[in-house]
Amino acid sequence: MVLNELGARINGALQALSKEPVIDDKALDALLREICGALLESDVNVRLVQQLRVNVKKRVNMEELASSTNKRKVIQNSVFDELCSLVDPGIEPWQPRKGKQNIVMFVGLQGSGKTTSCTKLASYYKRKGMKVGLVCADTFRAGAFDQLKQNASRAHIPYYGSYTEADPVQIAMDGVSQFKKDKFDLIIVDTSGRHKQEVELFAEMEQIAAAVKPDNTIFVMDGTIGQAADAQARAFKQSVDIGSIIITKMDGHAKGGGAISAVAATGSPIVFIGTGEHMHDLDKFSARPFVSKMLGMGDISGLVETVQDLQLDKNEDMMKNIAKGVFTLKDMRDQLQNIMKLGPLSKLMGMMPGMSPEMLKSMDADESTKKLRSYMCVFDSMTEGELNSDGKLFDDEKRLHRVARGSGVRMVEIQALLMQHGQFGQMVKKMGGPNGMLSKMNPAAMQQMAKNPGAMNPNMLKQMGGMGGMQKMIQQMGGMSGVQDMMKQMMGGGGGGGMGNMQEMMSQMMGGMGGMGGMGGRR
Repeated sequence: MVLNELGARINGALQALSKEPVIDDKALDALLREICGALLESDVNVRLVQQLRVNVKKRVNMEELASSTNKRKVIQNSVFDELCSLVDPGIEPWQPRKGKQNIVMFVGLQGSGKTTSCTKLASYYKRKGMKVGLVCADTFRAGAFDQLKQNASRAHIPYYGSYTEADPVQIAMDGVSQFKKDKFDLIIVDTSGRHKQEVELFAEMEQIAAAVKPDNTIFVMDGTIGQAADAQARAFKQSVDIGSIIITKMDGHAKGGGAISAVAATGSPIVFIGTGEHMHDLDKFSARPFVSKMLGMGDISGLVETVQDLQLDKNEDMMKNIAKGVFTLKDMRDQLQNIMKLGPLSKLMGMMPGMSPEMLKSMDADESTKKLRSYMCVFDSMTEGELNSDGKLFDDEKRLHRVARGSGVRMVEIQALLMQHGQFGQMVKKMGGPNGMLSKMNPAAMQQMAKNPGAMNPNMLKQMGGMGGMQKMIQQMGGMSGVQDMMKQMMGGGGGGGMGNMQEMMSQMMGGMGGMGGMGGRR
């Protein structure tokens, strides 16, 4: 992803600053020159780049800074804040409310990925428990309704369209009316792609907006569009009230800077970023986590939200086992199944603090997914009694041979899986039980830690195995009430330093998967 290359260049410039013996105007100018050059090469509008430079210079006045001030930190914070302001107009994005009938209209250029994004958004809110319907009001492009129908069927989402009606305004009205009658929470209307020179299509877009009265109009911007983004975004803004933006095709060689410029042109916030063709390849956008992730500092808030969507706390058996200090093979199977639900492992690892773009690039996500699927075959070849055990039953080689034949997985790989299970079992044993770490942590202390991570007793932290041990414990308790908030507080404020243990823990869980071995080492 070219966006990762931009992050690597900006990160490199900030690291070069930290090596400078003296921080003065000359060092600041060199940093800004490198950052501005990287942004321009990524097609960010030259006016926005110039404004960023002026703003940073204004915030970092070397003469006014006291000699005791950490100038490096001031400069780094200023650059981070200004990068955030590039993609954040300071407007709270519109959110659909459950129990209310919300109408959303999609607009954008031809080929920008509107129809695919419609289904992705519908699938996203369906996972949130909403009743969602899709309306195809694109009668201009041949095959538009067929595409939406196929996507919607695959995602099990109701849809409305017509092969005979030629008037898109009528289709939009009929579709919205039908879904309103059936009490749908969210109705998404897909419209024809158009550009600013097509006056008739722009008039049609205005008519559809007037007919269905959308609560929010989403402008879908192609990440590959480059410098043309500014003019096209302004043309759409003049015709309809654009409430938010989705940027697509950010998984390939899209520079992305042009699409980011659309934020300034429309004054509307980015709500999602499309990172692939699959239904889960739609990332919720938030300026600070986005910039943080781009610079290799992770996105803990995104990770926490993803984990919350899995509703791990509903797995009561596993929660009870962990509280007792027991970790069965069935618990491990459930954990790995949950990891598979999160989507590609590279996406999950990208949310981890300290994961640089270079590390993500070196990951073989397909190989890791294959390995996880082979592990599922191993678990499926076990009996119920074996799954509910601690793995010691497999000291009997006959059992190993039987599971290897049933799953088609080599014995050495099954033994490696059992070894990983044993390591996690030891960790859970230390946490649970009457003398475990969990029994020594009262709810009031945990609440205090969530509010103020710095207030944690150092002896208590040491007893828990340091910050790395704490992270491992939190990961295992991911579904327990309040612990996710604590995880967010404890790990969300740093710039990636000392977070290698979390990646190490993930690497251990994957058990030496292709492309992931050794990622938890020092950086």
